[in-house]
Amino acid sequence: MTAYPEKLEKVGDEKFRIRWDDGHVSEYGFRYLRQQCRCAACRDEFTGAPLLDPESVPNDLKASKATLVGNYAVAFQFSDGHGSGIYTFEALRQICPCCKK
Repeated sequence: MTAYPEKLEKVGDEKFRIRWDDGHVSEYGFRYLRQQCRCAACRDEFTGAPLLDPESVPNDLKASKATLVGNYAVAFQFSDGHGSGIYTFEALRQICPCCKK
């Protein structure tokens, strides 16, 4: 069963937090989220191979906006001008920094 977010919140200009319905709390830096973007400009549409050099993302990256997309995802507008990525709840849970091995 997939966890579903109970609460989503932008924490200042640098972090995004999700409290999941199973009690887990994920906290993502916006730079980290930008580096994980899965849009067609950042990942090869056919192979899934990364096209974005993670080191090219500014260290001081912020997000001016976080918008719900339906009942399944969040879209961010990043300070580097990027805003085409949609982060599904499933993908956000998979890339939770404390869950990655």
